[in-house]
Amino acid sequence: MSKRKSAKYKLDRRMGENIWGRPNSPVNKRSYGPGQHGQRRKGKMSDFGLQLRAKQKLKGYYGDVTEKQFKRTYTEASKMKGDTGQNLIGLLEQRLDMVVYRAKFAPTIFAARQIVSHGHIYLNGVKTNIASARVRVGDVVSLGSKAKEMALVIEAQSLPEREIPDYVAPDGNDKVTFTRVPKLDEVPYPVTMEPNLVVEFYSR
Repeated sequence: MSKRKSAKYKLDRRMGENIWGRPNSPVNKRSYGPGQHGQRRKGKMSDFGLQLRAKQKLKGYYGDVTEKQFKRTYTEASKMKGDTGQNLIGLLEQRLDMVVYRAKFAPTIFAARQIVSHGHIYLNGVKTNIASARVRVGDVVSLGSKAKEMALVIEAQSLPEREIPDYVAPDGNDKVTFTRVPKLDEVPYPVTMEPNLVVEFYSR
């Protein structure tokens, strides 16, 4: 499992956006970047800079997945039929840790990855501890018995700032079914994501 070593919200400040929509994000108070030069006026960003920023934002949103993993997902998306950007979003939303996050079994994507890696999540009744495991349409993701009592899970289920999207169908408080692969405009991002720029970045 890859572990994010820097503070989670540094990414928010670097991007100047509250990318997870959390009420305690520092961007809500300070919209400029971190560090002593954070308040400097920034010049016009190059096309490469815009593409890189779009990639870093999307990669960061999904728990700051490693570059190797993210590029592998992009390569798979580019080989599928249809729009590569839409395919990329669909594959990222099929990650087990993201389905756990969407189901409100965890308050953050980082916490979702943690409870998966600690063996608290079952995929079709089988304990699965690989955060990047692919969830297929019709698959059932459920909480283990210990996880149902965890304060982290109870906190997540009471969070008012996000809803469970309609492509993740709940069955009680401890089980969801992944009903379909979503399109970009169906994914409840708190900020604008631009997978088309990510495609341009890797197509250079």
